[in-house]
Amino acid sequence: MKTSACVQAISFYVPEKVETNADLQQQFGGKISEIVLKKVGVKKRHIATVGEPGSLLALKAAEKLFEEHSIRPEEIDALIYCSPHHDYITPSTSCVLQYKLGLNRSIATYDLTFGCSGYVYALSLARSITETFGFKKVLLLTANIITKYINPRDQASRIIFGDAGSATLVVAEENTEKGIKDFVFGTDGSGFEKIIIRHGADLKAADEDSWKEKTDEYGNVYSDGNFFMDGQAVLTFTMKNIPLLIEDTLRKNQLTKEDIDLFVLHQANDFMNEQVRKIAGIEKEKFYSHIEKYGNTVQATIPIALKAAMAEGKIKSGSKVFVAGFGTGFSWCATVINF
Repeated sequence: MKTSACVQAISFYVPEKVETNADLQQQFGGKISEIVLKKVGVKKRHIATVGEPGSLLALKAAEKLFEEHSIRPEEIDALIYCSPHHDYITPSTSCVLQYKLGLNRSIATYDLTFGCSGYVYALSLARSITETFGFKKVLLLTANIITKYINPRDQASRIIFGDAGSATLVVAEENTEKGIKDFVFGTDGSGFEKIIIRHGADLKAADEDSWKEKTDEYGNVYSDGNFFMDGQAVLTFTMKNIPLLIEDTLRKNQLTKEDIDLFVLHQANDFMNEQVRKIAGIEKEKFYSHIEKYGNTVQATIPIALKAAMAEGKIKSGSKVFVAGFGTGFSWCATVINF
């Protein structure tokens, strides 16, 4: 019987340090309006500190997965690490995590350097290697520590982003009704400068010019060594592409919006996702939001939201869940998961 790649379990980890909206308002002297905060939808976010690399957040998420779901490390036969945050230029962080987690030496390991679309892209790889190579249990890890790269005076980014790691177990099951279904992908590299850290990699090493501060028209401060996001360009990209992505993915899977029990999109911010919902014509009750407690955690937003929806009983056995990631690159990707 043909096997299907199924999402069996999800766990996540967040750093201990918490930054609330009240903290930010105090730091910025009350310059952040309540209207803006309400539109963004984030009330607090967890912040990685010095000594907390992305790999540590992924490691702790994996350890929680093993403990919460009684999974033995030796059961894992493939590891995917999806994050732009790496311990070294070389070796691959997935190799380091294989060792630190005590996984078998016979497993395959992969590093994916993706941003907000990363989790769904990683699901496509997990499905591929499960159904093509015969892997039985794939561990998919994400890690985000983007707050370390945000200028302390960039209030637009600081109110949105938080840090987190996630762990997802994808398993092979002899059940063609369940599983991760067909994907639709998209890339528009002409937008690569709209979400970017310009200096610090091979094209332009960091130097004294990297930290010369600039101020945008809204008063947000950043430098070429900091994270930069053109919010208006990202909004335009999202409105143009993501409602079409929803249509195309449903069509490819021979489904309608009515067939889907829950839509879980990348938790960019409440305002953006609400505009997508309206354009796509999705019922509010079916459109899940879970950005309030953790903020935009980049690759980790979808698994965190899926975990929360499971806990709330919104996802259960038999549920059809639409997931879509979109952002940095620009890149986008979506699929349907039958639980």
